[in-house]
Amino acid sequence: MLKYRMTSSLDGYMNRVTTVITGDGRTIVGLLKGFDQLINIILEDAHERVYSETAGVETVPLGLYIIRGDNVAIVGEVDEEIDKRIDLDNVKASPLAPIWIPG
Repeated sequence: MLKYRMTSSLDGYMNRVTTVITGDGRTIVGLLKGFDQLINIILEDAHERVYSETAGVETVPLGLYIIRGDNVAIVGEVDEEIDKRIDLDNVKASPLAPIWIPG
């Protein structure tokens, strides 16, 4: 039931700039082009934002990118107006830690 609600919620993000936080702590931003019932996500013009405590945010281009549903932790829409105003070169932050518990 939870996955059904998640997929129906993702419909509103289609063709919008979206951020996906993965279970291993990565931040991927791109245009949501598709998803399925397993929350596998397809992003177009994707890039990874790599955070550092000592340098600005590094942006790594990924292009068309697929994220497996079992690695999706958080999905959210990006407010593009606010995002454009952020000077990522001057943002310093600790990278996110993985959320998965090693088994």
